[in-house]
Amino acid sequence: MSTGGKVAIAGIAAGLVLWWLTSFWIAALVIFGVPAAAYLLLDPAQRRRVRRVGRKELGR
Repeated sequence: MSTGGKVAIAGIAAGLVLWWLTSFWIAALVIFGVPAAAYLLLDPAQRRRVRRVGRKELGR
């Protein structure tokens, strides 16, 4: 399994645990907010690289 797959599974598991412990909205905020914040912290060159690699791998 790839590293990205492991991270995705860990994120889903953390979201489900948060959902069980708190409300749905807090869990949704963590699941969607953390990756969005991480993307926004990248500088423009890194964002271009992420978008380029993502498009290349879609055609596999």
